[in-house]
Amino acid sequence: MTDEFSDIPVFMEDMAESIRKTALLLDRAETTAFFQQMLSAKRIYVAGAGRSGIIARAFALRLLHLGLDVYVVGETITPAMLPGDTLVVFSGSGETHTMATFCSTVKDLGGKVCLVTATADSTMSRMADVVVNLGDLTGYYRKNTATFEERQMTGQYRSVASAFAPLGTLFETLALVFSDAVISALMVARKEGAGELKGRLTNIQ
Repeated sequence: MTDEFSDIPVFMEDMAESIRKTALLLDRAETTAFFQQMLSAKRIYVAGAGRSGIIARAFALRLLHLGLDVYVVGETITPAMLPGDTLVVFSGSGETHTMATFCSTVKDLGGKVCLVTATADSTMSRMADVVVNLGDLTGYYRKNTATFEERQMTGQYRSVASAFAPLGTLFETLALVFSDAVISALMVARKEGAGELKGRLTNIQ
């Protein structure tokens, strides 16, 4: 394989540039609203499908390290949601059926919904109280309107149409960076340092 196709740092630089572009384009009103909701929520629930679910879990773990009351939707120990609680959903398309159902249920229960997405206009964005649109720089979601479940069943995740941040990769990378930036902002607002977070790490493994 030639160096042209194996120069991994070049792909990393391209991704870093995409992160920079996204940060410059983010709507400050959206990010501020998301941050304020994290500060004011009684309890925070997180959810996402597929790889977005992994990002959701990473965000939940850091919120836990901050000392917040946080749960992952679908876990056996997740308690009933109450009015005043907040659901954070990570969904690039904003159309995943299971996630949309969660959002609808939360609204019926009197909770708040925060959506981190790549699609400004979607089923979930129309239900959400707060939407952070990370954008769709690769055009993946504009070109493919199939749901997450449909893409899984038809094998579309095996497409190699684009080598750079294929499929939903860029959204997932941006969502992770965004969520970690939110954690940094919360640390400042709550006057918490790395020492306080370290004290909340698991100590039984």
